[in-house]
Amino acid sequence: MSQSSPPPRPILSMALNVNPADSERVGHALIDLAAQDPAFSVITDRQTGACVIRGSSELHLRSICDRISGEYLIDIRVGEPQVVFVETIRKAARAEGKYIRQTGGSGNYGHVKIRLEPNEQGEGFAFASEIQGGVIPKEYIDSIEQGIREAAQGGILAACEVVDFKATLYDGSYHETDSNETAFKIAGSLAFKEAAKRANPILLEPIMLAAVTFPREHISTIVSDIGARRGRIQDFALASRADVDDGRRTLSALIPLQEMLDYAHELRPRFQDRVSCTMKFARYESRPYGSLGDDGQAGFPVTRPHGPVPRKGSAAVDPDPDWT
Repeated sequence: MSQSSPPPRPILSMALNVNPADSERVGHALIDLAAQDPAFSVITDRQTGACVIRGSSELHLRSICDRISGEYLIDIRVGEPQVVFVETIRKAARAEGKYIRQTGGSGNYGHVKIRLEPNEQGEGFAFASEIQGGVIPKEYIDSIEQGIREAAQGGILAACEVVDFKATLYDGSYHETDSNETAFKIAGSLAFKEAAKRANPILLEPIMLAAVTFPREHISTIVSDIGARRGRIQDFALASRADVDDGRRTLSALIPLQEMLDYAHELRPRFQDRVSCTMKFARYESRPYGSLGDDGQAGFPVTRPHGPVPRKGSAAVDPDPDWT
């Protein structure tokens, strides 16, 4: 299965397992590779502490691993590919964050008010300050932005990064002796989390435009495959002029990447190489949790998602008790 048209951000990840003795060497190798390839990134899993590489396709990540083994001569083991989900917000919201602690001696005081607004898909994070008259000293503004950035990485619904939003700092207060950068960083984080919960957060998944080419006698089977993977058929066409006589067809469909991870491996044994599939990134859509999105184009109702689920007490859509 091939892929083109790289998405605006990584859509697949793989965990790396390395010998502890090689950890430093692997770290240097990953830094070098990330500097050479803007579509490649590395994170540390917040729950397991494992090193996770992220990229635009499975082929992309496998090539990175081959370079680590071949060019840097480091033995590594990799986990199975996992889809990278993200979160975003759908409406504007305001909130304030206060961090006030007094434990003897110098205290901690940070107080901020922010406004969150959705950005267009792919525009990323933007920060602006409307502070005037020294309501919050300039030296604390960067710390507030950093607090918001770090909180966004942890997500609101399912511990996935919140993307494509603008945060505006418009008010707050400080204490002449107790305020410091750490206090304002924490206050910014608290304000973001509260505002994001009020901003109608949703979970997004990458959607691929898949093209499946097959003999005409397999039409019903392929259509059934696509439907079982939450696919939406876009078009049927002759595969090529050379295939007119044998009636080969190409079916185009929008399908969540989560549902396509194993499809290429299934095709060869099922159809003896007579069916092929290519795909490219199309867009992000809301991950269904038993209901349609606002405009009916955010995916279909499905059983419990294979990917991340909302954390208890989060601002996610109430789960359907009839999920199976």
